[in-house]
Amino acid sequence: MQTRNPFIDDLTKMANGAMGALTGVKDEVEARVRDQIAKILDGMDIPRRDEFEAVKAMAAKAREENEELKKQIAELQAKLAGPRS
Repeated sequence: MQTRNPFIDDLTKMANGAMGALTGVKDEVEARVRDQIAKILDGMDIPRRDEFEAVKAMAAKAREENEELKKQIAELQAKLAGPRS
């Protein structure tokens, strides 16, 4: 959009150029921040989601088996103690 005042036209062009440059700088900063975060996370040895879910399932199964073993031990102890008393 052009006006009758060339000064305003020049200011508009400068503002548009500055906004374009700022957008480019913003995009570059975001990319560098993403890279730095990726490097930090790689160094932290954080398990992947599928690994976490597998270990979580194993732990749940182990807890269930532990409860079943506790019941079996209690039954065996009751049998051993039963005839003696």
